[in-house]
Amino acid sequence: MTRRRFFITAGEPSGDKLGAALMAGLKERLGEGNVAFHGVGGPLMAAEGLRSIFPMDDISIMGLGAILRQYGTLKARIRDTAEAAVKMRPDAVITIDLPEFSLRVAKQIKAAAPDLRTIHYVAPTVWAWRPGRARKMARHVDHVLALFPFEPPYMLRAGMGCDFVGHPVVTEPVATGDAAAAFRAEHGIGDAPLLMVLPGSRRSEIANMLPILEGAVARIVAARPDLRIVVPLAGPVADPVRAAVADWPGMPVTLDPGTGSAAALAVKRAAFRAADTALATSGTVALELAAARTPMVVGYTMGWLSRQVIGRLLLTDTVNLVNLVSDTRVVPERIGTECTPEALADATLGVMDAPDAQAQAMALTLDRLGAGGLSPGLRAADAVLEAL
Repeated sequence: MTRRRFFITAGEPSGDKLGAALMAGLKERLGEGNVAFHGVGGPLMAAEGLRSIFPMDDISIMGLGAILRQYGTLKARIRDTAEAAVKMRPDAVITIDLPEFSLRVAKQIKAAAPDLRTIHYVAPTVWAWRPGRARKMARHVDHVLALFPFEPPYMLRAGMGCDFVGHPVVTEPVATGDAAAAFRAEHGIGDAPLLMVLPGSRRSEIANMLPILEGAVARIVAARPDLRIVVPLAGPVADPVRAAVADWPGMPVTLDPGTGSAAALAVKRAAFRAADTALATSGTVALELAAARTPMVVGYTMGWLSRQVIGRLLLTDTVNLVNLVSDTRVVPERIGTECTPEALADATLGVMDAPDAQAQAMALTLDRLGAGGLSPGLRAADAVLEAL
């Protein structure tokens, strides 16, 4: 069998997870000795055999203000990545999420080597804002791997191939009740109500969200003095988040990311199962909470410039993935100027009073994302090989 070579890029933990599952799927389909990987990724992709040309953290930038502040660095990394891909001449270049980086890389690659096959994993949210992005993307991207079943028509209309490959959350293990009880016992939580707080995984996110979450937690604990807090840490921002939450009320338990080790992931899953409620920065973590059946409130805000631009272009009344996939609006969300400590605290206390209201929507979400079928990593690998 001809040895296949892939150039794959990811710029944040969720992309690293997608990339690792895709790489594992390609190795399963082709045989481990018949495939090689280069590009940019994190610890999970490295464990599957990726040799990263620079640290993934260098491109983990979100928000217009953050991009403008670090534009020089980002521009250099885009150039470095495109040049490395063109020099390698792989069977395909696969960029994962992070469109601010990925689509610029694809554009430079196509300019230098039009025959190189470009595949983008995670369709841009053209259903939410800036639908014209799909047409622009089609100039440089040949095929798209979509996480959500409602996305392929948008990509196909723009002129790209597209496959719905499912979301990896449906295959990830969920902690047992015994594991959740053990987590509570180990941290002295007992039967106390437990709130999980998830500030985000990007530096720009935590800069905007941590002060708001701190204020919300103070209000929630004041209303529920017996409440305990648990904060899972994301690798790129672990140290600043750990320092910031140390003085929060509720005796916060912080969970070390452990470079994605099996033990660290097991502890995180146990915490998700043990938590009664979650207060999260909006993102894919909503699906992890749905898998654990943990009711949630989500919030999100950006810098002033991003709010002015994106707020005017938003096409949907919700950005929460459970609400979108289930076609409901049961998960409370506070976005932009509505994302205040008072609003998040009030919503969280409301969910604590009615914890079962989201259960049906969470189950429907997982079903629509492919629960019980072929794993998304294998489906993505099959789609890549078919696209070649």
